[in-house]
Amino acid sequence: MRRHIRFSEQENILILLDQRYLPNKESWFVCRNLREVILAIKDMVIRGAPAIGVVAAYGCYLGTLSLDPDDSEWRELLREKLSLLEDARPTAVNLKYVVDIMRGIWEREPDIGLEELRWIWLKKAKEIHNEDILTNKAIGKHGLQLIKDKKRIMTHCNAGGLATGGYGTALGVIRAAKSAGIDVEVIANETRPFLQGARLTAYELNHDEIRVKVICDNSAGYLMAKGLVDAVIVGADRIVANGDVANKIGTYSLAILAKYHGIPFFVAAPISTFDLNIDTGDKIPIEQRPSKEVTHIAGVQMVPTGVGVYNYAFDVTPNNLISAIICEKGVIYPPFTENIRNLLGS
Repeated sequence: MRRHIRFSEQENILILLDQRYLPNKESWFVCRNLREVILAIKDMVIRGAPAIGVVAAYGCYLGTLSLDPDDSEWRELLREKLSLLEDARPTAVNLKYVVDIMRGIWEREPDIGLEELRWIWLKKAKEIHNEDILTNKAIGKHGLQLIKDKKRIMTHCNAGGLATGGYGTALGVIRAAKSAGIDVEVIANETRPFLQGARLTAYELNHDEIRVKVICDNSAGYLMAKGLVDAVIVGADRIVANGDVANKIGTYSLAILAKYHGIPFFVAAPISTFDLNIDTGDKIPIEQRPSKEVTHIAGVQMVPTGVGVYNYAFDVTPNNLISAIICEKGVIYPPFTENIRNLLGS
């Protein structure tokens, strides 16, 4: 799949494949400044924790372009911009992770000039982008050992190339299986209310000629009961110290169903998604999104006027429902608290 996140040095613009219009239309969203990057993140032009991190790295650079190096207040203005960026979406930890990397580069050289900082940040943003793709391929390689004898894989939301810098986390494992000559079939949950599974996962797997079928979210248990699911693999927006995982709403229910039916439930995510500063999942901030995402579909109202909704964007899956967590360093098995600490060296 071609790159859906592109940066043009010649024009100093960030070009994003606008995921709001897929699969029916390939439209590109152009970011010329940090305000447009924040808009792209908030309005889900780009989504998926690793992809948000990559875009945030370029956003840090774009945030410097409107500042004057001769202005004595440029440092304070830039700090304010970074704070706005890292608050764009609260649950996906990769956003803050990347902003902290860029901020750390600056803090190590506090007297650096704005023009030099710009150059360093752009170079780092490109590195973060390319490293993310390599990280995903490593996740795919490690995850392959878990699914090589499992032909029917269920997934939720979109943890593919579109959710990362490229290649994918959960779908990276699927792509590794295809490259190894394993004929897998993906069962993609539609993933209400934004339909990332139906619109995005099916779009990119179909593009790559990987067999995929879309199901309504509420039919997952029935397919498991009929023996049509060999494993479940999902991505993550945040993994905390004890192995609890925040991911797209509906993941928790899926994990319970998998546990009941004796089906392994795997999580695939890069190290940048781990937040060891939080010990348990009940402390993860969970984003609530606009009600209209639930009350309307494609602009058509489906819920009576005046009826309230819950629209939590994520839920938390407890570690006792997870069979293994796959990252670029390897596979982490229970007990997660101990084994996460041992693998990540923290």
